[in-house]
Amino acid sequence: QVQLVESGGGSVQAGGSLRLSCAASGVKSNNYCMAWFRQAEGKTREGVARVDSAGTIIYEDSVKGRFTLTKDNAKNTLHLQMDSLKPEDSGMYYCALNEPNCYTGWRWYDHLGQGIQVSVSS
Repeated sequence: QVQLVESGGGSVQAGGSLRLSCAASGVKSNNYCMAWFRQAEGKTREGVARVDSAGTIIYEDSVKGRFTLTKDNAKNTLHLQMDSLKPEDSGMYYCALNEPNCYTGWRWYDHLGQGIQVSVSS
């Protein structure tokens, strides 16, 4: 059974940085997509970034140039380096995994983490 464990959230002032990690276990193959989604209070869940099994990374426009997604294939761990954080980046961040395809919407992912809080103050 696939499990996703997120870590690294917290509180930071605007302009600061945080690094999120998502460790996946129970994955049977190397052909899968991992992604980060986020949900601000009162808003719908939205994509942040995703990486497919070929290593192709897609960033949502709102985070381009500020966030960096990396994946440690040996450890099945996904990292999201978040720099130049803004208050509008605040919310619950969710790690997601799907075999084998990447999708824009979180509902298409077979596995979703519990979520981790990111708070950015102005």
